Amino acid sequence: MDGTAVRATWWGHATIWLEDSGVRLLTDPLLGDRLAHLRRMRGPRPLLPGAPDAVLVSHLHADHLDVPSLRRIPADTVFVVPRGAAGLIHRRLGSHYSGNCVELAPGEETKIKDLRVRAVPAAHDGGRGPWSRLRGDALGFVIEGAARTWFAGDTGLFDGMSEIGPVDVALVPVGGWGPSLHPSQHLGPADGAEAVRRVGASDAVPIHYGTFWPVGMGRVRPHMFHSPGSDFVRAAEELIPGVRAHLPLPGETVEFGAP
Repeated sequence: MDGTAVRATWWGHATIWLEDSGVRLLTDPLLGDRLAHLRRMRGPRPLLPGAPDAVLVSHLHADHLDVPSLRRIPADTVFVVPRGAAGLIHRRLGSHYSGNCVELAPGEETKIKDLRVRAVPAAHDGGRGPWSRLRGDALGFVIEGAARTWFAGDTGLFDGMSEIGPVDVALVPVGGWGPSLHPSQHLGPADGAEAVRRVGASDAVPIHYGTFWPVGMGRVRPHMFHSPGSDFVRAAEELIPGVRAHLPLPGETVEFGAP
């Protein structure tokens, strides 16, 4: 990290407003209060400070590629998406959106102004859902500017994860939107700390927890909604004590590398 401040505002779930080198990125925008059977249970509805320079979409699941949320973003924004996703965006939003899509597969990269955005692997199902035949690779992204920031999207641990690093900042999922997790495709708090160790980050922020929850299931394993963030911080303190593990509330900003 070169000493220039990099800022990440976590808006809940996997939605992050990231500012680096004067470039503004938005990850996996989920901007409403309801998604099918899920309801926003904590934090304010995202209030973006303006139009992003680019949107990064990690995979096709509806809580990461949310069409109504993309519709709120100007069509001339660059949309960096998994290979195969532009067709879905074309069908749902039209050519004025899909014409600005940059499709990437793991290992491929693109430039967003002064930033380099590289797609990296993620261990997660890449399909749109059980009702759809549309599939694409689930991705993470490494954003290189003043810092090297890994936005993991949604993933489990996998062989070769250490090859993503070294990075300065890890934005790492530590939970989900319901009372269970598939361990091979999701990170819990302890596995999230292990992922941060593997990529060699010096700062980490837990995401993808404590925001959306199925309607009517508030009393079902509530610890899986409330606890993953603080559990991750404790796990990081034990496993990688030199790492700065931050715990923002939805809507709060974490600053890295300020002089």
